[in-house]
Amino acid sequence: MGLRAALGLLPLLPLLLLAAVRGAAVRGERRRAELFLQKYGYLGAPQAGRLSPVEFTAALRDFQRVSHLRPSGVLDVPTLRQMGRPRCGMGDGESRPSAPRRRRSMQHGSKWHKRHLTYRMVNWPPYLPQHEVRLAVRAAFELWSNVSSLVFWEARDGPADIRLTFFHGDHNDGLNNAFDGPGGALAHAFFPRRGEAHFDSAERWSLHSGKGRNLFVVVAHEVGHTLGLEHSPTKSALMSPYYKKLGKDFVLNWDDILAIQNLYGKPSKGLAIQLPGRVFTHFQDWSGDLYGEEHQRRSLSTYYCHSFFDAITADTEHNLYVFKGSHFWVVSASGNASQPQPLHMRWPGLPAGIDACAYSPFSHSFYFFKGGRCWNYHHSTLMSGFPQKCSAHGLPRHPDTALYFQQLRRLVLFKGAKYFVLSEETLTLEPYYPRSLLDWDGVPPGTTGAVVHRDGFLYFFRDDRYWRFNQAKLQVVANGKWAAELPWMGCWDANGGHILF
Repeated sequence: MGLRAALGLLPLLPLLLLAAVRGAAVRGERRRAELFLQKYGYLGAPQAGRLSPVEFTAALRDFQRVSHLRPSGVLDVPTLRQMGRPRCGMGDGESRPSAPRRRRSMQHGSKWHKRHLTYRMVNWPPYLPQHEVRLAVRAAFELWSNVSSLVFWEARDGPADIRLTFFHGDHNDGLNNAFDGPGGALAHAFFPRRGEAHFDSAERWSLHSGKGRNLFVVVAHEVGHTLGLEHSPTKSALMSPYYKKLGKDFVLNWDDILAIQNLYGKPSKGLAIQLPGRVFTHFQDWSGDLYGEEHQRRSLSTYYCHSFFDAITADTEHNLYVFKGSHFWVVSASGNASQPQPLHMRWPGLPAGIDACAYSPFSHSFYFFKGGRCWNYHHSTLMSGFPQKCSAHGLPRHPDTALYFQQLRRLVLFKGAKYFVLSEETLTLEPYYPRSLLDWDGVPPGTTGAVVHRDGFLYFFRDDRYWRFNQAKLQVVANGKWAAELPWMGCWDANGGHILF
């Protein structure tokens, strides 16, 4: 080439260089896409080291259909963006449109051949409080036990059926399963009888909504794999391969529930219970005693229908106020329950975890009791002189139940095998009290609340049970399970005939 010709090409050099750079970028994107499609089961190993355009296009279309993108077969920007989203490191298996049709929960023919399974947290992120991590993990397992015949128990040490462990990078699961740092694959798991779930330590894990990767959501997804479930093609399902933030809707989709019930059947007692995501947004708000050994059998949900509340009362309009931890619910007379609301928004200065509460129809005041102290709020205004040390007046510390008893026109506190009657005006003990609980024929000790219903009966509550008390005969006339048998508690869908959530 002559000098003149070479000089004539100089203006074209930037364009040629740009084209070369773009070509290299396209080849790099294509190679990354091939590796992605191979890793997640859309492509097999290429024959003779080469992948045909037809195979690549077909695999790309499969991936786009699973990801609810337009199945163009073109490696466009939305497809590349979807491949870059954080997700589970397991392959997509039967969720691929081209895969043979079969139950997605049965491809590997593996499931647990027992219903009682143990699990163990081998380690966890050091920046997360241990007790909150344990609550989140237990709640993740409970999602599945709530809708199936499975029962889970935590093993603090030693062997367990299912083990959950955090690792960095390559951790001897094969290079295809090596963790890739923040983003990308968040975790992966193994199907039943190996019983392991691994989580990428490089992620910033969180137990709060909207901050970092929500550990509860990812654990719940990986637990599904350890029970035998594959990825779901349903976008809103928990077992969809891509990470999703915790919302207000149910954590489990009906596709998740049908898949787990195909393997293990329905709950042996009662109906399937679904829980909304809003329950799991702040694990540090959960009552601290829930992770004690004596409460292993208790529900982990802060939603009051599926756990044991702290206190309950009712106003003159027959609205119920249900208290648990740092939140409360209002259940209207028609049985419609509100969302959980922070205590301090309604009653400023009131501490979490109250022992007892009573509403007075005489003064329209709420009386709260915790430890040896008491609070008096007129509507939402704390009255002058409160809180005060009520135990100094002879009232019991940590009362079980409080109520306004219309026949006596007095407040009544219950503690163990005794009850105390006190003047509302002075909150002092009336003469001749305390007396034996035997006066309340059939009421058990240790109740957590009582309300007068518009049917005229007084209802006492303890754990998941209620006792209906006839105020004229002064005796219990019936008992049962309140969430399932009392529609006005807000837990029963009268139209659908099933327990809500």
